[in-house]
Amino acid sequence: MNKVNIQDQIEQEVEQARAVCDTSGGTSAECAAAWDAVEELQAEASHQKQSKRKTSLEQYCDANPEADECRVYED
Repeated sequence: MNKVNIQDQIEQEVEQARAVCDTSGGTSAECAAAWDAVEELQAEASHQKQSKRKTSLEQYCDANPEADECRVYED
C-alpha cells in the first residue's frame, strides 16, 4: 500500500464509521468495530512512514540528481 492509497482508505473508513455510528448508535459494537478499523489503518500508515527511511545513496541522489551514481536507465 502506498501512502496516498492508505490515506484514501482511512478517509473512507472514517466516513463509514460515522455512518455506522449514526445508524446503530455511538455505543454499539458495530460502531466500536468500525472505529477499530480506522485505528488499524492509521497505525499501518504510521508504521509505513517510520519504516521508509532513505539510504545514504538516496539522500545523495536527492541532493545531486545529475551524478553518475544516480542515473536511471529505462529500457
